[in-house]
Amino acid sequence: MQILIAVALAAVDAIQASSSARVTRSESVLVRAVIDGDTIDVSSFGRVRLLGIDAPEISHGLDTSAPFGREAHERLTSLVLHRWVRLEQEGAALDVYNRHLAYVLTEDGLCVNAVLVRDGLARVSARQPLTR
Repeated sequence: MQILIAVALAAVDAIQASSSARVTRSESVLVRAVIDGDTIDVSSFGRVRLLGIDAPEISHGLDTSAPFGREAHERLTSLVLHRWVRLEQEGAALDVYNRHLAYVLTEDGLCVNAVLVRDGLARVSARQPLTR
């Protein structure tokens, strides 16, 4: 029985080590622009899509904004525009639109992705299991 427990604990440790190894954190980068409720433009990386969430779309010329799209954009702007953040990348580095995928963390450790979900301005949207 003790052998089974030891094997199980070793397996859990291996899984945790492999999942934490695939998350990488950037140095601090400056947010230059907020594109919409889930996309920003940062120094050194360019466009970054917030990983694991989906915010309502804002108007991009011909179409109309989705409900709460403007509010999501404004909230993200208030959290990160012209501020230093760190990016945590996990899994695929780029999406189909060639944007970097990352969790966005403020200097005080606040996960911006989670704040938008908590505030009801984005929903969790993950095609694969994520750590956050």
